[in-house]
Amino acid sequence: MKVFLGGVACVGKTAIGECLSHRLGCSFFDLDKEIEKRIGKPIERLKAEALTPYSFRKQFASVVLNTLLEVEPQPDFVMALMPSGLMDCMWAILKNVDRVVVILHDSAENILARITFYDADSRRITKPLSDEERLLHLRDIKKDISYFGRTFHRADLMVDISGLDIEGSAAKIEALLREQQAGG
Repeated sequence: MKVFLGGVACVGKTAIGECLSHRLGCSFFDLDKEIEKRIGKPIERLKAEALTPYSFRKQFASVVLNTLLEVEPQPDFVMALMPSGLMDCMWAILKNVDRVVVILHDSAENILARITFYDADSRRITKPLSDEERLLHLRDIKKDISYFGRTFHRADLMVDISGLDIEGSAAKIEALLREQQAGG
């Protein structure tokens, strides 16, 4: 089974995806990391090179996704998509794949508690937030939920992970996937 995890930034796609892949006994891919590995540049630098977010998806993300699916096909895997993973050229690829798309949903407040920052070279940085910065990031997360949420109806499963840790989230998704496979 090919499982694609979607959702807004910092919802937990990578951490939950890694855990889920172990539970399912298959490979895990983080599309962002695959893009960096295959193109040879950090995501932020690639985004800066692209004219628009759509250009980034078209020039880099969809090319790498297509390569993973067609040139180096894996029978089973879990892949963490970027927040725009169900948009335009990305969806054009995914809709033709035998797969399950799972959207992870959590509250903006919970996502803010997990927020991580990276520099232009994809190195994780620690950045304490002031109260004002927390409010600004919370507002941005809510905007992202609304903006990217317009494409989330394309998913096969919507999973609310509120109050769950990584293991609990992966277990919930695994149970839903097994239930779906069994036809019920």
